[in-house]
Amino acid sequence: MPFRKLLLAIALTALLALPQGSFAAQSADSTAGASPSEPNRSSSSTDSVQASSSDSTVAKPEAKARGKEAVSQKKAKKSKTKTKAKAKAKAKATSSGKGTEKTMEAGAKTGTTPVKPEVLPTHIQVQHILIGFSGSVPGKNITRTKDEAKTLAYQILDRARKGENFDELVRQYTDDSPPGIYGMSGIGIAPQSGEFPRDRMVPAFGNVGFSISPGNIGIADFNPQASPFGWHIIKRLK
Repeated sequence: MPFRKLLLAIALTALLALPQGSFAAQSADSTAGASPSEPNRSSSSTDSVQASSSDSTVAKPEAKARGKEAVSQKKAKKSKTKTKAKAKAKAKATSSGKGTEKTMEAGAKTGTTPVKPEVLPTHIQVQHILIGFSGSVPGKNITRTKDEAKTLAYQILDRARKGENFDELVRQYTDDSPPGIYGMSGIGIAPQSGEFPRDRMVPAFGNVGFSISPGNIGIADFNPQASPFGWHIIKRLK
């Protein structure tokens, strides 16, 4: 028993004799070994967040640019489609408009404005109103000036296209002999009874008469060579 107490006392003495710095060094080493890793983790985390934020910031303008480009391309495609559709509709209208009135003058009665025939006629019958001016029609004592004649001719044309009785207009205004009806045969076509060959008539008279459809009303302007007598308001009868 006294021997065991002696051993215990020796052990306690040896333990107390150890330097206290060894425990502090081990603690410091432990702390130093663990501590650097924490800042590294924090730094790595911060860098990751910053990189992510930077990537996100850069990506947004790029995404917006791509979005704008896509919208722009879509609009351009839509516009191109509309243009093609309009061109197609216009071409169709032009094609279907052959032999029909392409334009309607304000107030003009349907069928009175000039429409080119689908097939050049060989025989036609027309009625006309001649509006001459001083010295233009041999044997006629006309006092109006050339400008007055032109103004009157277009006034009569407008009235005729709006539906006024053409026979009445002929009787009232023509400087030819009423009713002013003539039949013509085409160039190289033998004239029928009561017809005149086209190339024996005033050129503008035939040029207008053969280029309009039945019911249409056109006008041949004064021209010293093609229409020397004045203005002809011409209605094709058949």
